[in-house]
Amino acid sequence: MPELPEVEVSRLGITPYLEHQRIEKIIVRQRQLRWLIPQDIHLAEGLLIHSIRRRAKYLLLDTELGSIILHLGMSGRLHIVPSDTELKKHDHLDIVMDNGHCLRFNDARRFGACLWQAVGQAPLSIFSALGPEPLTDDFDGNLLYQRSRNKSVAVKNFIMDNKIVVGVGNIYANESLFLAGIDPRKSADKVKKKDYLQLGLIIKQVLAHAITQGGTTLKDFAQADGKPGYFAQELRVYGRLNQPCVNCTKPIQSVIIGQRNTFYCDNCQK
Repeated sequence: MPELPEVEVSRLGITPYLEHQRIEKIIVRQRQLRWLIPQDIHLAEGLLIHSIRRRAKYLLLDTELGSIILHLGMSGRLHIVPSDTELKKHDHLDIVMDNGHCLRFNDARRFGACLWQAVGQAPLSIFSALGPEPLTDDFDGNLLYQRSRNKSVAVKNFIMDNKIVVGVGNIYANESLFLAGIDPRKSADKVKKKDYLQLGLIIKQVLAHAITQGGTTLKDFAQADGKPGYFAQELRVYGRLNQPCVNCTKPIQSVIIGQRNTFYCDNCQK
């Protein structure tokens, strides 16, 4: 599943082609994605996209009447193509611009989403309980420490909870905890404040670096221009079961935490 850096890379990739451009038409070929694409999505036709934002893993294409909200789900991809480009299997949605470009949404598993948020409408429920963005000043290690008190869940699950902080997905949680030297199985309320202060900084660094590298291509993710992300070449612990730790050479271990594969070094992470 694309994580925050992949979604941010997609935002950066599509913005030069869509921002300050007018939507000519929206073509919906498959209305049933994770949720039914609302008919109101066509209200955006004829309107100018004045900005493209990201909130958690959602992309928002803002117009004067409202925002088109896109989510990539498990396998969704966004491509910028000429509007007359031949269709491929699972091309479910086109947002056609009057400059000849088309934002095409392809989603084999159909767990992605396309929604509409009208101006003045109460925020959709998907945004109601989201924590702060990790790359802003609203998030730091102090916040993690404060919110971890009396939390007996594994610290890996804790930092992946979107109510605590958005966008720290499985790959980047593994990598951040490894760099911070924190055992992912450890109870969140047992992690010391000094360790959370370091972890907060590391989460920011890991996510920011992944964005500069174009995200992590494991299975389905590619940038809007079709290029792969390169952060996978730098993974220190994720997916390296039984390979030597880059710090101490002991074999990397794996355990399931919260139904997710979790990779760690039992020597370096305490």
